[in-house]
Amino acid sequence: MSDPGMRRFAGRRAVVTGGASGIGAATAARLAAEGAAVLAVDVAPEGRVAGVEYLRGDVSKEETWERVAAWGPVDVVVSNAAAVQVAPAHETSLASWDRQLSVGLTATFLAARRLLPGMSGISGLPGGSMVVTSSVHALVGLPGHPAYAAAKGGLTALTRQLAVEYGPYARVNCVLPGPVMTPAWDRVDERGRADSVRATVLGRFGEPEEVAAVIAFLASAEASFMTGACVVVDGGWSVVKDSA
Repeated sequence: MSDPGMRRFAGRRAVVTGGASGIGAATAARLAAEGAAVLAVDVAPEGRVAGVEYLRGDVSKEETWERVAAWGPVDVVVSNAAAVQVAPAHETSLASWDRQLSVGLTATFLAARRLLPGMSGISGLPGGSMVVTSSVHALVGLPGHPAYAAAKGGLTALTRQLAVEYGPYARVNCVLPGPVMTPAWDRVDERGRADSVRATVLGRFGEPEEVAAVIAFLASAEASFMTGACVVVDGGWSVVKDSA
């Protein structure tokens, strides 16, 4: 996989949602370092990635995507935003369910509807790439995440569907991160973190930059024959069990 010193995205324009922190911020920084003009979109008050433009907005709202479209033509879109509330189904309110699905799943639909037609050559633009951030929650059930898992599972199916709808001119792939040290882990105590590390083949948390490297690969011409693929980036978390 190429190093950040390469400029695979020189002259390209990219949008990254959830771009104020974690995997989104690392991805925005990686794409910018490789030459892209990057617009990070997030509900946070401000972005903190040097060399990246920032738009504050709720990606589950159409008005935000109208503002993104006004930024100009886009070659790469990374749909990374998510919302999570930890609770079993019977303690999850309908409002919480709706919010987690709207940010985690509907936002990707809105991004695709607004941006993929331009990538697919309808407007005469060159082909582009969309990368969606799903999760190992799409593969494995974990207590307290019914809405989050539903959103992440939906994203893998939506990835395949969008790849079919907009190929061959626009490629659509997704990544499924496992335990990656992002602000989401701030709510987890040391014992919970240690348990996750023990359940990972590589024996450690991943770093946001490691996922960003895979996203950048999928978005680049190096992955030119990949579309509809879902790539697990979890240090082996999803392939190991400690029972017979």
